[in-house]
Amino acid sequence: MKKQKITSMTFTDDGSIPNNEKLPVLLYSAVFANEPEACQDTFHHNNWKNSWRGDVLDYHHYHSDSHEVLGVLKGSVRIKLGGKKGTAFDLEAGDVIVLPAGTGHKKMSSSFDFRMTGAYPNGSNYNLKTGERKERPEVMEDIKNVPLPKFDPVFGKDGPLIKKWIEEK
Repeated sequence: MKKQKITSMTFTDDGSIPNNEKLPVLLYSAVFANEPEACQDTFHHNNWKNSWRGDVLDYHHYHSDSHEVLGVLKGSVRIKLGGKKGTAFDLEAGDVIVLPAGTGHKKMSSSFDFRMTGAYPNGSNYNLKTGERKERPEVMEDIKNVPLPKFDPVFGKDGPLIKKWIEEK
């Protein structure tokens, strides 16, 4: 079984996908390893709502008007973050990844039984952007203006997201 670990990484603008140079992506490895299905209820408890269950889009995209948390419920997935020049990560049931507004993501491959849940701070709505030139410069202003969440989606008011996104900024 994978050991619980929290990894922080930042992606820069790749010319197409803006990413978020101010707020890091947070990967919570094996945080729900014993009970992957509990992640959606935990997200809700910490005010990350407007959730869905299903798959991740298989093309580069991002949300300029909301942060997003993704939790793997079943199976495994290879997801690329940061756009075409980004980095691919292998996630499995029990892993959670928090994407700040503007962070590109794309499903590269997944197991047959793969299932994921996603949610947004305060249940916010989200747009879908693909990195087209016509999206700029408006999306850059949108990304800057997305409010910081009050709670980490997994650990609540004292979680790593609060430290990395709010206290260190």
